[in-house]
Amino acid sequence: MSVEIRLSAAEVARVRFAVSPLAETVLGVRAALGHGGHAVHRGWVREARPVLAAEPELPLLRALVGGCLPSFLFPAPRVRLPALDDELAELRATPHAVYATECATALGARSAARLPDPSCALSRITGALRRCHDRLIAPHWGRMRAVLDADVSKRALVLIDGGVEGLFAGLHGDIAWREGELLVHGRRRPEASPCTVEACGHGLVLLPSVFGWPDVLVDQSPVTAATIRYPAHGVGLLWEQPPPTPGGLEAVMGPTRAALLTALAEPLTTPALATRLGVTPSAVSQHLGALRNAGLVSTQRLGRGALHLRTERATVLLGP
Repeated sequence: MSVEIRLSAAEVARVRFAVSPLAETVLGVRAALGHGGHAVHRGWVREARPVLAAEPELPLLRALVGGCLPSFLFPAPRVRLPALDDELAELRATPHAVYATECATALGARSAARLPDPSCALSRITGALRRCHDRLIAPHWGRMRAVLDADVSKRALVLIDGGVEGLFAGLHGDIAWREGELLVHGRRRPEASPCTVEACGHGLVLLPSVFGWPDVLVDQSPVTAATIRYPAHGVGLLWEQPPPTPGGLEAVMGPTRAALLTALAEPLTTPALATRLGVTPSAVSQHLGALRNAGLVSTQRLGRGALHLRTERATVLLGP
């Protein structure tokens, strides 16, 4: 179904980005259960399934994420990077009427009737998602956040250069922008009558996603801000294993700097390095500064970005 999101001029001014650990947990569980997801996550899914099989609330989670996803599982983040506990508290505080309506809409009245009472279910759901995050997502969150942060940085530059129109034009092939309206999936099914979503004065939150990849997900019944979850750039690199670094060099300069030098056999940007190594762009910049001062990395500025490459001295240091 195509979705039309109507934005007033004031709401366009409130378009912002955020990263949601709760959303990645829900979508990760969904992928591990074989609903949605993509082959790019196959290795992670293979490791996650036996862990998820031991979750005591697995039947409840399976019922919630096996089809359409209830909107209350995805509260719109109030800040750019909310704490998971804050998101879980907001989920737990979902009004019972909203819970019942969303479950009936997403799952059908008969399936929703088999779910626990809201006061019990919301506590059980939040506890289960907390455990799933700790066991399935947290071990990889550093690399995941680096991918998501790098995507936000890239989109911010597009917004500076091309404005809101340029931002939406490059966000995803299923998203089209026309004055005051966003049409999601309309290019794929132009003949379909769109579902209309009103931002109701709260604006729009754009959330890059790892486990939503390669799809675009829209909250069709937002309580506050409208949200669009789109595939983060660079997800294909997320599960790649970095090449080994010489043990002696790693002991002298530390694992991150040794890994940076190994990766810089080819020219790479700071966001690309952050994605590949699973650290934040600011951490990469600090390490690059030290390596540059030691004559081991050269940097070429390209507009607002830069390309980094290891020097001949660094190549000799790494050895054959």
